[in-house]
Amino acid sequence: MEYTELEVWKEARVLTNSVYEISKTFPKKETYGLKSQIRRCAVSIPSNIAEGCGRRTSADTIQFLHISRGSRYELETQLYIALDQNYLNQEKFDNLFREILKCKKLINGFIKYYKKAH
Repeated sequence: MEYTELEVWKEARVLTNSVYEISKTFPKKETYGLKSQIRRCAVSIPSNIAEGCGRRTSADTIQFLHISRGSRYELETQLYIALDQNYLNQEKFDNLFREILKCKKLINGFIKYYKKAH
């Protein structure tokens, strides 16, 4: 199966696009700060899933899935900071947080599946 067919990768892309959309409203002063950091984290999630799927060994694949999961946690923390700074409201935060939790479950499930299958 190609990585582009994986639900985990597709949902990570949805999350990334949501982060890009929401961060458009961040203050100009955050262009190279929190806005950039949040976007890089979000992009890292599906990118590392894809890279992991392209690796030759199971251990390498699982390592990149763990990196993807770590980026998800990093993104979560940065969104809390954006909320604290009033760059997004509670409703927008809650919507993003639901997407983050969905990705968390899918990534964890894929790691477990991959460990058992390989």
